[in-house]
Amino acid sequence: MVNSYKAAPDIEVLTSNFPIPGYGLVPINAFVIKGSEPVLVDTGAAVESEEFMPALRSVIDPGELKWIWLTHTDFDHMGSLHQLLTENPQLRVITTFLGMGIMDLSAPLPLDRVHFVNPGEKITVGNRTLTAIRPPAFDNPSTTGFYDDRSGVFFSSDCFGALLSAVPQNAADLSGEDLQDGQVFWATVDSPWLHKVDRGALARELDGIRKMAPKMILSSHLPAAPGHMRERLLGSLAAVPTAQSFVGPNQAAFEQMLKKMTEVPG
Repeated sequence: MVNSYKAAPDIEVLTSNFPIPGYGLVPINAFVIKGSEPVLVDTGAAVESEEFMPALRSVIDPGELKWIWLTHTDFDHMGSLHQLLTENPQLRVITTFLGMGIMDLSAPLPLDRVHFVNPGEKITVGNRTLTAIRPPAFDNPSTTGFYDDRSGVFFSSDCFGALLSAVPQNAADLSGEDLQDGQVFWATVDSPWLHKVDRGALARELDGIRKMAPKMILSSHLPAAPGHMRERLLGSLAAVPTAQSFVGPNQAAFEQMLKKMTEVPG
């Protein structure tokens, strides 16, 4: 089920939780930024498109949206994209050349509805300026998050996500151990290349977020995280290169998982 909550006075979170048997829950978030030119950040998971649209309508009329910021082209980020473009002829998609190219392989974007913003570039949307940023960790080469100068929020796409046993609305409600374990595990799954990265180079990337000093970090896969949690989130990422690499279940373990899932209680 897709629900909503307010992360900031002008930012709503549309969220659901996807269970990974044996591992925990992955939050899947999209965000509505309200203002003179409202922005929708990602459009929910493809498997939940029927639930996503009513949840979106509960916080804003889709016809009022001016922009969709597509952080990247994975199926848990673009589930209702084309429905929204059909419903709202004025709506434009902020992405990159690579993002548009990846979309062309399955569900091409109309070229006159696309606006490119590369990492380091800025776009003014009504009463706020968004600065595109490539997050320190990602699983898709088209990934582009951004910093919103008006709210002071960093939208980090998949970066800082976590696998959790329970998902509150505020990441500060998670215990330190649960948060770090969940974030480290998520990063080993979502960004396994972090095991091979130069730790000094990673530290410099993390310093860039530290210098940004966001008032809040909104990840696609973590509850809203207030700015005072910044060092905890950065510390989790810094620990990933030396963490145990993720190895998924083999066929025998998978069959055991299926057996448990289909067992009749009693």
